[in-house]
Amino acid sequence: MKIGFDSKRAFTNISGLGNYSRSTIDLLTGFYPANDYFLYTPSKSEKISYNPSGKVKITEPKSFTEKSLKSYWRSFKLSKYIKNDKLDIYHGLSNELPHNAHKTGAKTIVTVHDLIFLRYPEYFKKIDRQIYKKKFGYSCRIADKVIATSEQTKTDIVNFLSIDEKKIETVYQGCNPIYYIESSNIERIEITQKYKLPAQYILNVGTIEKRKNALFIVKTLHEKNIDIPLVIVGGQTPYQDLIEQYVAENKLENKVIILNNVSFEDLPTIYQMAELFIYPSFFEGFGIPIIEALNSKIPVITTKGGCFSETGGMQTTYVNPENKEELSEAILKILNDKEKRKKIIKEGLIFAERFKEKFIAQNLLSVYI
Repeated sequence: MKIGFDSKRAFTNISGLGNYSRSTIDLLTGFYPANDYFLYTPSKSEKISYNPSGKVKITEPKSFTEKSLKSYWRSFKLSKYIKNDKLDIYHGLSNELPHNAHKTGAKTIVTVHDLIFLRYPEYFKKIDRQIYKKKFGYSCRIADKVIATSEQTKTDIVNFLSIDEKKIETVYQGCNPIYYIESSNIERIEITQKYKLPAQYILNVGTIEKRKNALFIVKTLHEKNIDIPLVIVGGQTPYQDLIEQYVAENKLENKVIILNNVSFEDLPTIYQMAELFIYPSFFEGFGIPIIEALNSKIPVITTKGGCFSETGGMQTTYVNPENKEELSEAILKILNDKEKRKKIIKEGLIFAERFKEKFIAQNLLSVYI
């Protein structure tokens, strides 16, 4: 088959949608190398060195006008390329399809990661919400198949965008295989020194924004007198200022460590050295950091409801993301019960098997054909 992808995020985004895009492309080119793959991107980023292997052709805007109007090219001119390349499949990896993609002769597929902008509109500007709803809705309507990254997202697509559930398939995500590799003692020492990490710590990973709710962990540890440092890893937003203000007011500088520029290669070791991973996000489309933690052999505490039980399984502990008493009890139970901790880790690894590459690749191909 000739399979094309909207690859903008693969070449320009270092997290979230970028990771999903690169993972999807790498899985399919790796497991099904006989196909021809076409990657369409309006540009490449100097921050990302992404060189997919196999029978891959990378296409960027050609004319001066297209290069000058990259967003317009991606939304309105890309269908011409899809038709001229005579694709069998075109997959929009990040929530949207180009205008008239359904008229190109290719089977059209779009992955919708979440509809958080509709569930929690207060986190988004009005103009952004309007643009997203128009783009997502149009793409789902013209697509032959819609991929949801969780059953929760599938339900949201039906309820918020009025899309027939029969055309929606749930295909879970996974994490990068780098998280399967156990770090050596030397690597752990180097990472500890590099980031000035404490001997023991609780870990939180994700963009440091209000929805991710990291301040809730800080307040719980402080107010409940739980004497273990917290390491927060993620991209900075204005919400980080609130955390830093609380830390300063309560003299917690030695108890809360915020790392904004952790390299991708170093993150697995930081996971593996943690005592516990806490992810009290109010809402996610899937929650990849939970899978990263399970594969890193550390217990997980996350949020009740939503997609979190799909990602965390039975062995993960679920709490109300606004109840400090629940969170503190869950933390202490895991930290103080070594046997419980071992059981959680063992069962977590077993559960995480369902998110391994071969299963995801098979599920994707089943949607394609």
